[in-house]
Amino acid sequence: MWPAEASTGQLVTQMTEQVSTLVRDELALARTEMVEKGKRAGKGAGLLGGAGVLAMYGVGALLVTVGALLALVWPVWLAALVVTVVVFAVAGVAALIGKKQVQQAVPPAPTAAVDSSKRDVDAVKTAVRDGRHA
Repeated sequence: MWPAEASTGQLVTQMTEQVSTLVRDELALARTEMVEKGKRAGKGAGLLGGAGVLAMYGVGALLVTVGALLALVWPVWLAALVVTVVVFAVAGVAALIGKKQVQQAVPPAPTAAVDSSKRDVDAVKTAVRDGRHA
């Protein structure tokens, strides 16, 4: 039956079914997008964690080397103190920068699904404004 021949009740029923299908499809798209983002984030976090552990061993070896070099010209206690103070200063700066980055971060969102939903809403508004029913 063509929309011009359909009764108001039939049009409302058809619209309800279409909106229901649209909402289900948009939710499925959002779920799929979030699952995919979660998988990528998990893999990336694992690789970053492994790299961090290796970097910590490297930094430890470098700090021992710096301390040994400074001990050639200063007393050992002074060389160790200088290295310790520098390490804590760098850690403090990194913590402040990290805190700022975390505060600026936005939670992940299913952007493709949100954009698609906005387009759907705009299309429905335009169709209603122009008097189209199907």
